[in-house]
Amino acid sequence: MARVVGIFVCLVIVVMDIIAGILGIKAEAAQNQEKHLRLWLFECKQPSHEAFLLGMAAAGLLALAHVLANLVGGCNVCTQEELSKASPSRQCSLACLFLTWVVLAVGLGLLVIGTMSNRKSRASCGLTHHHYLSLGGILCFVHAGFSVAYYVTATALP
Repeated sequence: MARVVGIFVCLVIVVMDIIAGILGIKAEAAQNQEKHLRLWLFECKQPSHEAFLLGMAAAGLLALAHVLANLVGGCNVCTQEELSKASPSRQCSLACLFLTWVVLAVGLGLLVIGTMSNRKSRASCGLTHHHYLSLGGILCFVHAGFSVAYYVTATALP
């Protein structure tokens, strides 16, 4: 029974991350459809309300998937001494946990920057913010892989 629940939880996490990734990429496409004038590194563009909503949804799903992965995987914080004596499975689990946090920080940061550049009150000129939403979307897919690897290694028998 626990194995079935584990497979279901992994599928839910993967589906949430995949949907977040697709939404991030669609937000980038919606952003690119708006009028803009570009001169070297500077760009004047109209914000896209659709890109804003899709980016917010992608960021929310990524955060929710991360919380779910950490809740079901458990918190494996230990000291350096315990880590050196830990089994390879536990060491792999901690490495995957660390990588999920890194991917979350970078991916969520990219999604938020790309989303905030599409606020309605932000019709201005400045440095270009190209590909932030799509890169954040791609990192959602990477997050899915590390989250599943973390859950599998954290719940594996030592």
